[in-house]
Amino acid sequence: MSREQKAVECARKAFLTGRSKPLEHRIRQLKNLQRFLLEREKEIAEAIKKDLNKVERQTDRHSVSERGVCVCVCVSMCINIFVFVFAAYVCTRTSVSVCMYLSSSMSISIFYPPFIQSEAGTQLYETLGLEGEIVLAVKKLAEWVAPRPVEKNLLTISDTVYIQPEPLGVVLIIGAWNYPWAVTIQPLIGAIAAGNAAVVKPSEVCVHTAKVMEDLLPAYIDKELYPVVTGGVSETQELLRQRFDHVFYTGNSMVGKLVMEAAAKHLTPITLELGGKSPCYIDKNCDIPIACRRVTWGKYSNCGQTCIAPDYILCEPSIQDRVLEEIKKSIKAFYTEDPKTCPDYGRIINQRHFKRIMAMTEDSTIAIGGDSDESTCYIAPTVLKDVQVNSKVMQEEIFGPLLPILTVSGVDEAINFINKGEKPLALYIFSPDDKVIKKVIAETSSGGVLANDCLVHYSVSALPFGGVGNSGMGSYHGKFSFDNLSHLRGCLIKQLKMEGVNDMRYPPHTAKKLAIVLIVALYFLCFTFTLCA
Repeated sequence: MSREQKAVECARKAFLTGRSKPLEHRIRQLKNLQRFLLEREKEIAEAIKKDLNKVERQTDRHSVSERGVCVCVCVSMCINIFVFVFAAYVCTRTSVSVCMYLSSSMSISIFYPPFIQSEAGTQLYETLGLEGEIVLAVKKLAEWVAPRPVEKNLLTISDTVYIQPEPLGVVLIIGAWNYPWAVTIQPLIGAIAAGNAAVVKPSEVCVHTAKVMEDLLPAYIDKELYPVVTGGVSETQELLRQRFDHVFYTGNSMVGKLVMEAAAKHLTPITLELGGKSPCYIDKNCDIPIACRRVTWGKYSNCGQTCIAPDYILCEPSIQDRVLEEIKKSIKAFYTEDPKTCPDYGRIINQRHFKRIMAMTEDSTIAIGGDSDESTCYIAPTVLKDVQVNSKVMQEEIFGPLLPILTVSGVDEAINFINKGEKPLALYIFSPDDKVIKKVIAETSSGGVLANDCLVHYSVSALPFGGVGNSGMGSYHGKFSFDNLSHLRGCLIKQLKMEGVNDMRYPPHTAKKLAIVLIVALYFLCFTFTLCA
């Protein structure tokens, strides 16, 4: 029996004991997971630094002085800083849990550089959101697991009718490398909250992060219910040969198809969190400096290796030069004149991806950036112009620091362009006109849509996060994670009484019985309409 088979068998055996189902057990495991994130913050940050070249800074979790100095790149960020300082102040006066709940409730978004490459960046991009999700789940779990009453009909008016969420069983979670903690542990939070067992498979690309998960997670949460399996492609393939009750995969669409094919052999339901070419339309009437600042942040955070990063810009020719100018200013403000020496600018994950991304620049004009160093997998923040539909950079998701600009005549042509491609994971609109925003929303389809900012919809637990079509299926975050990893079981409880009423449904079926049923149904409908009026 392989190591992967043993892990799955162990998780299923533990699940069948029933110990994952009680509310108290779920809450205890979630709190232990939160404790792991707090106590092992140093190890998490060091592993990410080694895996993704995210430079670590020594910062105290409850100290915001260094953060404040770093973040004060411009006045427009002061409000966000104030909110975070307030949350941190509450943290010092009360508890970390309260702070995390404030962060989750207020959807704090102090996401501008230089946090992404620092230890504080690890917290803000990886673990802070996870802690917020845990606090939310612990707070709301009793409500989520409770029976959900539903509307009754004529036949069930005297019965008990409700939806009962129940665990699916054993869930396989296959994580990704770009945000190795956020996209691996967040589904685990949902799996634990829903009462499942879960086999966790971190990305083999982030070997140090995978090692920390494998070595340290079992010391905090039930190692039989939630085993961690490390390894590469062969280990993942072996896991996919096993029968699971749900598979949750985050990654690209090519591998997503293979995961879906493997799951289909067992009729296993799946969640696919994929990606795609997320468009960004900039209206000529918007505040271009602010729009470009936010697009620059959204694109080049994590060196463009974000599934919901703006993939390309659509704008009218009359504002193209202005857009280029403002993006150039923002790159300099965020990453200095020389991003290569900036400790807050990342690197491409490996040389294979480096070569793939650089090949995309071959048939377009480099308007900004373009510098690269294969030995360190460095690619400067780059903007491309003179881009055509058939250009290499438009044939697949970029997943790197290249930002193509395509010109369109207006919003109608932008909508037509977007609709000709696959449905993206995210769609961004920058416009001061609500009519323009609503038009784009009404006439396109995407996993999510965000107007006048980038990425931050991911931080809102009250919104479902997921794709549609080629960008994925299923959604998660907050209660959506719980529901996605639960079976919503329909329940109807009748009494062994009133058998005379049931005679209407039993053979022999006569005209008299039909007439009685029609009269009763008509009366019930009239009564219902009277109440509604």
